[in-house]
Amino acid sequence: MEIYRTEHPRPQLRRDSYICLNGEWDFAIDKSLSGKDRKLYCQRELGMKINVPFCPESELSGIGEKDFLGQVWYHKTVTVSRGDNRAILHFGACDYYTDVWVNGTPVGKHKGGYTPFEFDITDYVNDGDNDITVCAYDPVKNTDQPSGKQSMAYQPSGCMYTRTTGIWQTVWMEYVPHAYVTHLKMTPVIADSSLIVEVETVCGDGNVLTLTASKDGKPCGEKSITITGSKATAILKIDDLRLWSHDDPFLYDLTVTLGDDRVYSYFGMREITWTDGIIHINGNPVFQRLVLDQGFYPDGIYTAKTEDDLVRDIDLAMGLGFNGARLHQKIYEERFLYHCDRLGYLVWGEFPSWGADGNRAETWRNFLPEWLEELRRDYNHPAIIGWCPQNETRNSTNYDFTKMLADMTHAYDATRPFIETSGFTHIPELTDIVDAHDYENDPEKCHDNYARLANGEAVVFGREDKALRPTFNSEYGSLWCAVNDETHGHRLMITLSQALDTFRTTTTEMLKCPKMGGFCFTQLIDVEIEYNGIYTYWREPKFDPAVIREIVSQKAAIEE
Repeated sequence: MEIYRTEHPRPQLRRDSYICLNGEWDFAIDKSLSGKDRKLYCQRELGMKINVPFCPESELSGIGEKDFLGQVWYHKTVTVSRGDNRAILHFGACDYYTDVWVNGTPVGKHKGGYTPFEFDITDYVNDGDNDITVCAYDPVKNTDQPSGKQSMAYQPSGCMYTRTTGIWQTVWMEYVPHAYVTHLKMTPVIADSSLIVEVETVCGDGNVLTLTASKDGKPCGEKSITITGSKATAILKIDDLRLWSHDDPFLYDLTVTLGDDRVYSYFGMREITWTDGIIHINGNPVFQRLVLDQGFYPDGIYTAKTEDDLVRDIDLAMGLGFNGARLHQKIYEERFLYHCDRLGYLVWGEFPSWGADGNRAETWRNFLPEWLEELRRDYNHPAIIGWCPQNETRNSTNYDFTKMLADMTHAYDATRPFIETSGFTHIPELTDIVDAHDYENDPEKCHDNYARLANGEAVVFGREDKALRPTFNSEYGSLWCAVNDETHGHRLMITLSQALDTFRTTTTEMLKCPKMGGFCFTQLIDVEIEYNGIYTYWREPKFDPAVIREIVSQKAAIEE
């Protein structure tokens, strides 16, 4: 069985001891949820084989079972040779409730379908062969569970798609010394040409930690501090400052040394501010020419077959003139965000909020911890320019729940803007930027709306709850059309030429409005039965990319 996705999954905290555990695992579907009673965690043969990290619903997994799976089991025999080091077992993501055993002994649990987790398995392994067993329970119909665009019906319908159960990102292991680094939080301070680095460690107390920054392979800053307890904060001065921006996405390399532990990372020096709802990067206004990206793949569902497939989607969007994306209803893998960083592709950090009812107490217990895990994981990425945990909520959503999301986000990250929910309704005191979802494609109505907005009037957009003065149209378009103008029996379709004319009109109206700071077109790529992309699900263009680029690249009023 071919092994896929062997590249290091965590570009901002890398060690040379990385061991990829992707590839063939034993597998079982446990629809009766009886596997624990049957002690499957003690069995090596589970009856089926699966190719990790692809979910069992996908063709690449070798399973291709798209029905509700309930609970699934994995087993792999892994050779361990750790010497005096500790062994850490990592999971990029596993949906949704995960239990892990090593050699038949439970080592830990995780709740959440989109964020990474790890277990120190040193005390459970021996040198030589060891058995790793994983159980994932995914009750996707549970309205306490954030599930994004995973369909709660048997088949995909509308804008809900094929489900993802169990492991869908890389499983890996690494060896670390007794004292080692577990987390970095890096905040650039442009005015001071410095980087604030907050470090978390295990057994780091009393050890000297050294940070070394390099620029094009040459050292440009170094700082040593002594760890007290498990944490420390250092201010690293940067020589010959070069800023990161979407036009010049320059990245510094960073080496972190703690005794025998050496970690490799990177960072970008940039500052995000917002004035009257307009995003500024390093003090310069930037019109957000974004496209909606849902991160689905025909053969891998949530998981790209290769790293090149991740890069391809960014290249497709940038080739059309877009400078970024809303990463919609999904927490993207860290490797994708790395490529956003190095290519200067601006993105919003979002969350798979659909499927969860914010009025239920259990939802709070599921939603809030995973949102914080996302903030911690992704804070360091310079390409992320804002946070938005909810999409299209109504005004009936619990106020205290939304306030908690706002408060915890601002507490962890005061450097980026926060939108409490994308589209439909806003709580003014909880959002930094007012956005709208405007799918008005009638040319006269579209012109009238943005002319009124330019005059300072509040306007009701689409299904918004009240008149707004948005500076960001975070969804527009949804022009349902297919290659060769086929209808496929879904919705009312328009021809490709009509879609292009409408795209030109609506995009131009927003660009020339002096109150607008950004748009997001729905969407880059068709997804399964949804045919409103610029590209098909198989990444074939429906339109001449040069024409789309010419429309999108027109100068915006705020750029004059």
